[in-house]
Amino acid sequence: MHLFEAIIDANHRAVAGDASAGLHPAEFAESLPVIALTCVDPRLNAFFPNALALPGEQFIWLRNAGNIITGPMSSTMRSLALACAVKGGEEIAIIGHTDCQVAKTPTVVLLEKLNMLGVDRSRLPDNISEFFGTFGSERQNVIKACDFARSSPLIGPKIPVHGLMLDIGTGKLDWVVNGYDTLPANTHTPAPKTQFASIGEIGSFKNFEMGEMKFPDMKIGEAAVKTQTVQPPQVRIVAPTVAEAPKAPAPTLPPMRKKTPPPPTIQPRPKFPGKY
Repeated sequence: MHLFEAIIDANHRAVAGDASAGLHPAEFAESLPVIALTCVDPRLNAFFPNALALPGEQFIWLRNAGNIITGPMSSTMRSLALACAVKGGEEIAIIGHTDCQVAKTPTVVLLEKLNMLGVDRSRLPDNISEFFGTFGSERQNVIKACDFARSSPLIGPKIPVHGLMLDIGTGKLDWVVNGYDTLPANTHTPAPKTQFASIGEIGSFKNFEMGEMKFPDMKIGEAAVKTQTVQPPQVRIVAPTVAEAPKAPAPTLPPMRKKTPPPPTIQPRPKFPGKY
């Protein structure tokens, strides 16, 4: 069982009322510490890291409004990458929660609230939704964030990126993205064998006996005597004489074109007395 599979199992048993539910972190030492990205909602302070059954020193907590990742090279991704490289994080969990106020704030309402704080709309980017990463579904937001993190060149391919959802009322954790399923298969492809067999390898050298090797009965140097050098036939190239050279045909002139007679001169129409 992997670390977060054990965490989800212990969390569900604890929510169901099992007082003995818990986790033995020492059994998962190779997967610790854990990096978690959550929302800034203060209600989450009572759940983490308790909901994961992890000690505080094994829990690297990153937070922003709505646990949003806007791109594979965003500032949040930079923090996740540094937490892995500098703090030694082994697994990443992006944890959304129910009743998220960011999800309940449309873009128009967000602009109004910013305006009330003295933020001029003209100083903001054109695409507000893309800049702030606003969303309407907490689960879709977690899936999108996991996609960005998994595709980011800043995160190594061996680090699982999980997506979880926390019920703010009960503290229950549920899977959204199982990062273990998206890890690349660690399979070793053996190198293809060459056509040369090694000594002792099953194949052309099996049951080989020195007496079985046969040499030709020809003596050394005999082949050189029997071999004759064949000279290629000499080809004589004779240039043709002036008389023999073909004469070029005399150029023929194209037939003369007949001149086309000019059109008749148009005379002005005489005027006659009377009515027309």
